[in-house]
Amino acid sequence: MSRIALVDDDRNILTSVSMTLEAEGFEVETYNDGQSALDAFSRQMPDLGVFDIKMPRMDGMDLLQRVRQKSSVPVIFLTSKDDEIDEVLGLRMGADDYVRKPFSQRLLVERIRAILRRQEAIASDETDVPEDTQVMIRGELSMDPLRHAVKWKGQDVTLTVTEFLLLQALAQRPGFVKSRDQLMDVAYDDQVYVDDRTIDSHIKRLRKKMRSADSEFSAIETLYGIGYRYNEE
Repeated sequence: MSRIALVDDDRNILTSVSMTLEAEGFEVETYNDGQSALDAFSRQMPDLGVFDIKMPRMDGMDLLQRVRQKSSVPVIFLTSKDDEIDEVLGLRMGADDYVRKPFSQRLLVERIRAILRRQEAIASDETDVPEDTQVMIRGELSMDPLRHAVKWKGQDVTLTVTEFLLLQALAQRPGFVKSRDQLMDVAYDDQVYVDDRTIDSHIKRLRKKMRSADSEFSAIETLYGIGYRYNEE
């Protein structure tokens, strides 16, 4: 049973969403501010977090930043319909997805399941595994899907599930272009709609993390109006 941390200062959302998630078979822990959630996370991290952005004491952005110092646990942001800047910033900081308020609880459940399925696939250690779960070496890049481990020039790089899947999809065929639609298919369940800006934000965050290991990293090339390409270095 996956543990979901729901963090929101709206008690009505905490009550209704937690009831829906529990009915879907999840174990849910609720917090009405970021600091309370962070205190609990110091004892045990959840399997996935759903954070509201605007909260007292510690908002969702600050909470995500603190969490990312210790863990790459998947995080979905809840945002208002006018918070486009916050959505982009949240994705750049390492959030895996966002859902705009007011939202369909069914949509939220589907996005949670999609992210957890991807995480379980990466963590699987079954012997009968597809080729894309084998360790992949592309020049200075090493990716181990079974351990969710990435190294660049021997240095560890911590990626979220979505970032890992995007990098894996690009690096599998160096020199070949992946359109944004193709990357959406890789990173998201087919029942979940995302726009081009979401993929672009993930790629920007991915580049930033790779450049933290190597300031000269330039293996991911943007082809404007077309998509992205991985060039083996």
